[in-house]
Amino acid sequence: MSLKPLGDKVVIKVKEEEVTTSSGIVLPGSAQEKPQQGTVVAVGSGEIVDGKKVPLDVKEGDEVIYSKYAGSEVKVGEEEFLILKQSDILAIVE
Repeated sequence: MSLKPLGDKVVIKVKEEEVTTSSGIVLPGSAQEKPQQGTVVAVGSGEIVDGKKVPLDVKEGDEVIYSKYAGSEVKVGEEEFLILKQSDILAIVE
């Protein structure tokens, strides 16, 4: 099964990071704040602006930074993804 976002939606694989505290304790991703960086795995067909379809600015494979509490979390099999609007993406990491 795969996800195909509609319109101006984007599917992101959230970047999971383990952090080690100064005392050497490893914090798993679940014990940290919600990450704000991930990889675009699928994009919608485009946004409707003034009756015309405009392609999205991001593409599959882009590393992006997005708004902290944006989108909806979705689990497909064992993998977790985030579906959000392109407008919730703040920057492409180059």
